[in-house]
Amino acid sequence: QVQLVESGGGLVQAGGSLRLSCAASGRTFSSYAMGWFRQAPGKEREFVAAINLIGAYTLYSDSVKGRFTISRDNAKNTVYLQMNSLKPEDTAVYYCARVTNRVPISNSASHYDSWGQGTQVTVSS
Repeated sequence: QVQLVESGGGLVQAGGSLRLSCAASGRTFSSYAMGWFRQAPGKEREFVAAINLIGAYTLYSDSVKGRFTISRDNAKNTVYLQMNSLKPEDTAVYYCARVTNRVPISNSASHYDSWGQGTQVTVSS
């Protein structure tokens, strides 16, 4: 079972930037697409961004498109989420996740079977 550990969350003012990292254990990181999701208090978990196994294809939710960038470094077993122009509505716990086997890329939580513990991002107005 893979372990996913997020880091990089924190408190930032609106308009600021943060970069989240997600480090994965094991030797098969480059064989799987990865994604980021978030969950705000009282709301359902929602898709943020996804990247295919070699980083050639990415998906974004409409709410973050143009502001967030997902990337990965397979040599470091790490996926990143660069978040710019942050807004108070971006406040949430952010989770990285790994797709189930053979899913090339997905914006659906049902296609992910391994999740990190989450990292809190708080954007103040």
